[in-house]
Amino acid sequence: MISVNNVSLRFGDQKLFEEVNIKFTPGNCYGLIGANGAGKSTFLKILSGELESQTGDVHMKPGQRLAMLKQNHFEYEEYNVLDTVIMGHTRLHEVMQEKDAIYMKADFTEEDGMKAAELEGEFAELNGWEAESDAAVLLKGLGIDEDLHDKTMAELTGSQKVKVLLAQALFGNPDVLLLDEPTNGLDYKAIKWLEDFLINFENTVIVVSHDRHFLNNVCTHIADLDYAKIQIYVGNYDFWYESSQLAKKMAEEQNKKKEEKVKELKSFIERFSANKSKSKQATSRKKMLDKIDLDDIQPSSRRYPYINFKPNREIGNDLLTVDGLTKTIDGEKVLDNVSFTLNKDDKVALVGENEIAKTTLMNILMGETEPDSGTFKWGITTSQSYFPKDNSRYFEGQDLNLIDWLRQYSPEDETETFIRGFLGRMLFSGEEAKKKASVLSGGEKVRCMLSKMMLSGANVLLFDEPTNHLDLEGITALNKGLINFQGSMIFASHDHEFNQSIANRIIDLRKDGIVDKEISYNEYLEQYA
Repeated sequence: MISVNNVSLRFGDQKLFEEVNIKFTPGNCYGLIGANGAGKSTFLKILSGELESQTGDVHMKPGQRLAMLKQNHFEYEEYNVLDTVIMGHTRLHEVMQEKDAIYMKADFTEEDGMKAAELEGEFAELNGWEAESDAAVLLKGLGIDEDLHDKTMAELTGSQKVKVLLAQALFGNPDVLLLDEPTNGLDYKAIKWLEDFLINFENTVIVVSHDRHFLNNVCTHIADLDYAKIQIYVGNYDFWYESSQLAKKMAEEQNKKKEEKVKELKSFIERFSANKSKSKQATSRKKMLDKIDLDDIQPSSRRYPYINFKPNREIGNDLLTVDGLTKTIDGEKVLDNVSFTLNKDDKVALVGENEIAKTTLMNILMGETEPDSGTFKWGITTSQSYFPKDNSRYFEGQDLNLIDWLRQYSPEDETETFIRGFLGRMLFSGEEAKKKASVLSGGEKVRCMLSKMMLSGANVLLFDEPTNHLDLEGITALNKGLINFQGSMIFASHDHEFNQSIANRIIDLRKDGIVDKEISYNEYLEQYA
C-alpha cells in the first residue's frame, strides 16, 4: 500500500495539487487520468520520491519496495540486458556486486568470509538464485529473445530498450509499481503480455496511459486528477467516462425523481458488470461496482471537443483504384506492387510493422510523393482531406491568429463568426482563437488540423496517426466523430480501441505483399498478426 497525505504542489502561479489525501491498496490497478498538463507524470514522480511536494508526504510500510518505469532510454548503455533488468531491484543488485567484489579478493580474510556469509543469506532471501531466470522470463514475454540478453543496451534498437526498461520495472515483484505510458513503443504481442501480467499482479499498480483499450483491460479503479484534487472511482476507463457523462445528464435533469435516477444507475451498472472476463480484476471490479450508489457518481470538469465530419457531397460508388504502387526510399522498398480498390463506406485501417510504408502510401494518394511505378485514380465524386503525421509545415512561420489561419482553408470567404464556430468545437473559444498559429503546442496543432478537415466537407478522409499528442478527451471525441462519419476513410493508428471501433476493413502492408480483409481489427489480430 502507498498513502498520500496532504500533498500540495505549485509551479509558479500554476496549482497542480492541493491537499491530496488518498490511498492506493494492494491487488488493485489504478489508471491515473487527467487533462494534458494536469500533472499526472509529476504526481508519479512525487510518489517515487524523485520530486518533493511543498506540503505533505508519501508513506509506504517499512521494507516495501517501489519500482517505476524509467523514461531515459540511454541510462544503461554500458550494461548488458540481463543486468539492466536485475538492476530494477536495487538492493539485490547491490548484494550481488558486494558479494562478487569479496570473492574476487586475493587476500580473502576471515572477516570477508563472515561478510560473504551474511550477503549469501540476504541474497537467498531476495530470491537471488532465481534472479537471472526470472529476468529472462520477463524479457522473453516482452519479445526480447535470448540471443540479446548478453548484449549491451547500446546495441539494442529504441523499441527493444523500451521493453528492457519495462522488464526492469516489473522485475522482483515490487510492492508498488508506477508505469508512465508503458505501452508506448510496444507491439501488439508485448502489450497483450503486459496486460496479462498486470491482471495477475497481486500488488499495487498506478498507471498513466492514453491507451483506452489497455486501461479498460487492466484497471480496477480510475484516479481522476481534476480541480487539483485526485478522486478515486471504481471501474475501468470506459466505466468512468460513461458514469461521468451519466452524472452530467442527471445533474441537468434536476426535476427527475430520485427513484428514476437510481433505476437508471442500476441499469447502467448492470451493463458494465456483465463482463465475460474471468480475471481477478474483472471479478473484483464487478463486486465493487455493485456497491456504488447515486452519490458516488460525479460529473467531471473535462471539456470534450465536438468532432463532426460532414461531407458536402454524397459519395458515389467509384472511389479509388490503386494499381501496382511501388516505392523505394533510401534503398529500401517500402511499397511493393500495392493494389486495391476503395469501396463506398469502407473504413480501412492500414497496419504493418513498417511505419514509413503507411505514411508513404498516404502521401502518394494525396499527391505529395511520386511512386516509382504503378498508378492510382480517385473517383470524380470524391473529395479528400488529409491528416499527416508531421503537420509542422502548416504552422511554421505562420504569424496569423487561429481565425485567419483557418480562414485560409475555407472553401468560401466565410465570416469570423462562422470560422469561430469550427474553432469553438475544438475548444478554441474567446481569446483562445486569437492565439498565433506559430506558438501552438502539439495537441493544439492537432485540434487545428481537425478543424481544417471538418471545414473541408470532404467525403474521403485520410489520417496518419491522428491520436498522437491528443489527450484522452480528444481521442475519445475523435473516435466518436469517425464512427459517425458518413463517408470513406483510410487511416493508420496504434490505438487499439480506435482500430477496433472504426475499421471495417484491414490492409496489412507487408514486405511480401498485402493482406486485405473485410474484418474487424480484433479478428485480424487473431487470424493474421
